Amino acid sequence: MNKETLKFFRNEAIQIDLTTFLISLLTVAFLCFLIQIFYIRFSSTLSNRFNFSKTFIILGVTTCIVIMIVKNSLALSLGLVGALSIVRFRAAIKEPEELVYLFLIIAAGLGCGAGQLQITIVGIIFSLIIIYVYTLISKKEKIDYIDTINLAIIINQDISDLKINEIIEKVKKVSKEIKFVSMSRTIKNTNINLDIKVINFEKLVSITNLIKKNYKDSKIIVARNNDLSL
Repeated sequence: MNKETLKFFRNEAIQIDLTTFLISLLTVAFLCFLIQIFYIRFSSTLSNRFNFSKTFIILGVTTCIVIMIVKNSLALSLGLVGALSIVRFRAAIKEPEELVYLFLIIAAGLGCGAGQLQITIVGIIFSLIIIYVYTLISKKEKIDYIDTINLAIIINQDISDLKINEIIEKVKKVSKEIKFVSMSRTIKNTNINLDIKVINFEKLVSITNLIKKNYKDSKIIVARNNDLSL
């Protein structure tokens, strides 16, 4: 083992140039800011975009700092693995699109921290261009991204078959697709469970309000079909 290799493993004479460090931080902060703008402007997620994206810049900068510190030290790299093993993230991420943007942020931090500024800038900008073009194509072609929604109607009385059919027909008018899931009827209540793809959510809300007016003791639950809780 030569002296250079020995120094690398012993973490001796490892210095980080301050100018390079500042340039990397400014670059990753700018790239993360662009990603945040694109997320707020073009994302189709249902969550609060600003609240979710307000940590993008600090996440990218933190990733950059960590990589710049440990990239020349095997000991620090191994220590980082141990430190990360006790970290638990509890962010409620339900949509794949949110993960895509988080990976973009981490990629920007990793690239700038490793000193690959040009490749990182080109890669991030290319990804953002793809997002922009894809959004334009989606709007132009009017591609329909309708999620399946679970509609549960709980009425605290035994209603007739005719009234049940009337309710289902009203739901059909505002749905692109409707799938019967289950129905239970007792002396005291009637439960109808449907999976639907809504054409106009506002009309669905008006229909649910109408059902609640007709049946005062009714309860209506509308949830995305992939959600674990209602």
